[in-house]
Amino acid sequence: MTLAADWVNKQAVAAAFSRAAEGYDAAAVLQREVGERLLKMGRNHPGQQLLDAGCGTGYFSRRWRELGKQVTALDLAPGMLAFARQQQAADRYLLGDIENIPLPAAAVDICFSSLVVQWCSDLRRALAELYRVTRPGGMILFSTLATDSLYQLADAWQQVDGERHVNDFLPSAQIAAACGDYRHHLQEAWQTLEYPDVMTLLRSLKGIGATHLHQGRNMGLLSRQRLAALQAAYPRHHGLFPLSYRLVYGVIYRD
Repeated sequence: MTLAADWVNKQAVAAAFSRAAEGYDAAAVLQREVGERLLKMGRNHPGQQLLDAGCGTGYFSRRWRELGKQVTALDLAPGMLAFARQQQAADRYLLGDIENIPLPAAAVDICFSSLVVQWCSDLRRALAELYRVTRPGGMILFSTLATDSLYQLADAWQQVDGERHVNDFLPSAQIAAACGDYRHHLQEAWQTLEYPDVMTLLRSLKGIGATHLHQGRNMGLLSRQRLAALQAAYPRHHGLFPLSYRLVYGVIYRD
């Protein structure tokens, strides 16, 4: 993925996450942990109007409402937004794209977007839109994935068929460059989840809708033979199968 790429199929991304809506929260262990850390970075901000940009099932829309915020939930995936509405997660719901937010300028005090902007075609545009809809004195909170995320899975697939079969994420330096026009603070962290077998690992990715690949590639038919080959090639840690994420947490201050 580059800073500006026209090959992200937004319809395919929306469809993948819509399909995952019903079972998403059960599978989204990493998403909850990352979102909670990001929430803590802005929970003391006094602003009342908050945009949950890429709200998914509305899990963090609910969390922000519990803290007394008035929440607008935005998502590209109709299935996710419908699920969030069913759960009464927010005060208002918007179907839309972070790169073209259907809100006027200076509409909210806080923008919260956790593990979403990696699905955008143009990170600079996404951040510019979040900045545009935020009032002076407000803040933008975002988290995203960086280069080398899912490297164990990529390396194992490379051994099986010579292809990586995982998305390419931006290097940390390019994420920092996209924030360069704003007063900001970035933190980087690694987080690893472990699974009893490769099939459980793959199902966890499918369960959060993250099996869509940016460039339209797919892993092909996952036969028993391919699954066995993937499991044999996969590195183990104390008998478990690790999957690591390189995370970037960002705070942009709206001057």
